[in-house]
Amino acid sequence: MLLYIHVPFCRGKCRYCSFVSRPFDMGEVEAYTASLCAEMRLWGKKLGRPKLETIYFGGGTPSLLPPWALNRIMPELRRHFDCDATVEWTFEANPDSALDGHYLKSLQRYGVNRLSLGVQSLVDAELRFLGRPHDAAQAVAAYTLARQVGFANISLDFIWGLPGQREAAWLETLKAAVRLRPEHLSCYGLTVEEGTPLAGDVAAGGVELPAEAEQGRMYVRGAEFLEEMGYLQYEVSNFARMGFVSRHNSGYWEGRDYLGLGPAAVSTLAGVRFGNSGDLKEWIAGVRAGKVGQGGEVLSDAEKAREMVMLSLRTAKGLRLAAYRKRTGRDFIKDNEGLVTALRQNDLIRISAGHLRLTKNGFLVSNVILERLSY
Repeated sequence: MLLYIHVPFCRGKCRYCSFVSRPFDMGEVEAYTASLCAEMRLWGKKLGRPKLETIYFGGGTPSLLPPWALNRIMPELRRHFDCDATVEWTFEANPDSALDGHYLKSLQRYGVNRLSLGVQSLVDAELRFLGRPHDAAQAVAAYTLARQVGFANISLDFIWGLPGQREAAWLETLKAAVRLRPEHLSCYGLTVEEGTPLAGDVAAGGVELPAEAEQGRMYVRGAEFLEEMGYLQYEVSNFARMGFVSRHNSGYWEGRDYLGLGPAAVSTLAGVRFGNSGDLKEWIAGVRAGKVGQGGEVLSDAEKAREMVMLSLRTAKGLRLAAYRKRTGRDFIKDNEGLVTALRQNDLIRISAGHLRLTKNGFLVSNVILERLSY
């Protein structure tokens, strides 16, 4: 089983962010910590201290949790879940809150063995536009410090498709990232999410994103460059050196069971999906009342098949056609014969070794392709 823990606190809201997060408040951190420990106890008892394959602290900004909070959370996690030395344990951090070597060392002592740094850019002007709380020098300093304290598995997040950005500038950012030699890179296209300050600026005409063709070149050429540098593209937005594919994220795409703790966290266990309230006070009240895993939705066979296709086609492995037939009793190629022919002719998909895969150009328009497929 995979375990995700959502930490909803940030120094401030980035202009593009639509995730559930709130300004850091020490009183709320205290209440959050107590409730998270209680939620772990409830689930540990409910599931019989389940064995974990991966642990992922995401947010928000987990690295804003003070040492006293970690000192309460981490032992409780081990007490109520079986997590041995084989667990991949990821902890997200923003560079500005990852500049304390003692803090990073303490994460390792608790068992964290994978650090994910939200760099987003190595250009100060771009970081200011995004509303990030750090500059490029701090990002490099945080990465360097993490190496010095002994982290051997570091992932860096970046965003492409920023206003005014062109292919050459994006490639320069990737070159700078590769020189740091991280084990893993996540590269996401800037998405204009409803309700964010960025969405308001775009709607008002104050911000203009790169043209679609330019974004396409950034994505495809960037992916090609990273693979030339030894980073295998194993999912639409993720690249890893050999042996450093994210086991946690891969578990989602493979349809593994996962448990989510904290406000707004979602879980899928034994074909049932449920989610926590995104409101901190509501989540705390629910935990205090002992209500965990309430109101779940049983996924239908059709929904499971749809998710199997959508998640599989996000990966470089693609959809295993025999697995689809086993689950549905149908032939995926025949069900989509006309569309599959058109996609192959336009070099958007490839079929080989029993798998249907999207090409890099296919990844670029994957949402459109997925909308048109029959499941």
